[in-house]
Amino acid sequence: MTFRIAMMLSIVLFAVVACAQAPPELQAKLNTEIKHLETISADSQVIGAVKAYNSTPASPEAKAMTNEKWHSLSLFDPFVRAIGKNSLSEYLKTQKDEVITKIFVSGADGGKVGFDAKTEHWTHKGMPKHEVPMSGKTWIGTVKLDDSTGWQLIQVGLPVLDGKKPIGSIVFGLRADKLH
Repeated sequence: MTFRIAMMLSIVLFAVVACAQAPPELQAKLNTEIKHLETISADSQVIGAVKAYNSTPASPEAKAMTNEKWHSLSLFDPFVRAIGKNSLSEYLKTQKDEVITKIFVSGADGGKVGFDAKTEHWTHKGMPKHEVPMSGKTWIGTVKLDDSTGWQLIQVGLPVLDGKKPIGSIVFGLRADKLH
């Protein structure tokens, strides 16, 4: 009886681990796309904006921002618009293509430095999509249906590096059906 339970648990554990990775048929295409994404994460505009964000004291509004408050703000809120219209956000919008549908950059504290469109969360601190890149590694999420577009997306998080030191993260939403 114990052997059967152990086998069942092993099968369940394997299924959970397998679901936490990109499907094998996407992995090679994803690896190719990540090489392209790395050039964006290493762009001087991205690095410069993150360095400036990290070195500038947060405004009182940014200090008081929570994910709940951020979620309740409209796209027209002055705080949201200020980030959405900054030079990094304008640059990120030029990097979107048929594969890249979403991009956002976070500082070391997880707060938003720039984005192509308002994100669901103000901070991703404590979440793997930010914490894994802050350890210098690439994070790959699972393929999920994006409610706002109806597309199957996979998110990839990369570190923003100052030399070899992670100073922030950049997360891309990629259309699974468009990966080459």
